[in-house]
Amino acid sequence: MNTIGTMEQFWHGRRVLLTGHTGFKGAWLSVWLAGLGAEVTGYALAPAGEPNLWGILAAADAVRSRRSIIADIRDVRRLGEAVAQADPQIVIHMAAQALVRESYRDPLGTYATNVMGTAALLQACRSLRHLQCVVIVTSDKVYENRGEGRSFEEGDRLGGHDPYSNSKACTELVTASFRDSFFADGPPIATARAGNVIGGGDWSEERLIPDCVRALHAGRPVVLRYPDAVRPWQHVLEPLSGYLALAEALVTLPKKAPRAVNFGPDPASFCTVREVVDAFSSRVGGKPGWVREPSPQPAEAQALTLSSALARHALTWRPRLDMRESIAWTADWYLAHSAGENMVAFSEAQIARYRELTRISP
Repeated sequence: MNTIGTMEQFWHGRRVLLTGHTGFKGAWLSVWLAGLGAEVTGYALAPAGEPNLWGILAAADAVRSRRSIIADIRDVRRLGEAVAQADPQIVIHMAAQALVRESYRDPLGTYATNVMGTAALLQACRSLRHLQCVVIVTSDKVYENRGEGRSFEEGDRLGGHDPYSNSKACTELVTASFRDSFFADGPPIATARAGNVIGGGDWSEERLIPDCVRALHAGRPVVLRYPDAVRPWQHVLEPLSGYLALAEALVTLPKKAPRAVNFGPDPASFCTVREVVDAFSSRVGGKPGWVREPSPQPAEAQALTLSSALARHALTWRPRLDMRESIAWTADWYLAHSAGENMVAFSEAQIARYRELTRISP
């Protein structure tokens, strides 16, 4: 991974198109890129509900001064216009319908956003003269999960049983098709696969930490669909650092950089849903407890873990925060927000602290 100085040197002044910039991960990456001096154009739907992280962090001058386009990734004409006007050197595609249960409620909308939205973006990128690379963010759920209990590697078979997971596997196939058909001799395109992220500022519906925050405020237990399910939990800054490292490798070492990469936590950080809830509640000083959802739920994989060996070997990337630290950083953000602190400064400080960890640790 880059050192602090060389990261600024690479990103400073580079034109970046970031889709999904108003979402949880996108808002964090917007602030990070702004701090690196990148010229960012964001393209996404308006944030869903209040409060939301983008609304909080957009108060920063560095973020507010960037171009923010509020539009649907499925709007092919508007997307094409935005891509052409931004004329990006680097594209990071994070816009998505990202919820499993929503994909059961609206499978066609999920496929339209995740598959056709990606295809529309890649089609628009074909006309860019200054494009240097594209990073398409998918999911750890792209793999065909047969419950074998081992960590998934990049060469494993793609699949996905629920519409969300399957749509992300389809996104991988669409990306590979466009790469082979239209970009074989052009800028490199790669996919990035990360696990379940936690971090400060997530208020999305049907996500674990936001559900915990709402339960704590209401003084009630959080309702869990699958409390014993194992997921590769990681702090949001971990995969974001991987996306930045992958983009740089694609530009500086296009022949050697991988075209699909997992970014997951160390195996020691794999833990169950209920363990995350208990640790988070303990850190913030509340004890809402949890209860199992009594009604039948759509099927989800019981265990899902990733191998990040390729990221370590090809990008010198590795996770820097263990599960205890990830939960602590997340809980501390919400505590600071509740206390009325300046959350722009707090978030920037967490990014700076994370970057310092990458500098001082082997």
